[in-house]
Amino acid sequence: MRSLVTAALTATALLASPAIASAAQYRAVPAAQPERTSYVTRDTLWKCTDDACVAGSGRSRPEVMCERIVKHVGKLTEFTAEGSPLDAKALAKCNARAR
Repeated sequence: MRSLVTAALTATALLASPAIASAAQYRAVPAAQPERTSYVTRDTLWKCTDDACVAGSGRSRPEVMCERIVKHVGKLTEFTAEGSPLDAKALAKCNARAR
């Protein structure tokens, strides 16, 4: 069942990629190139390009969203939620959770 949900989310993401990028609520800039072009963290679909991973929505605080994506893509150089970047202390705490 989980793989079916993941497949459905991935298919939706492929069709909605431009919309997600233009309506990104979250933006994570990995220190290294992500291994994949998409990730699902709980209820959030992330789409990654060469320079950033973006997500259109999420139900958690920015710090929690940051901690979820670093578990997949590794350390970040920047994390932004609704246009506001995490400060250096919050980003360091987030990066401590990196894979």
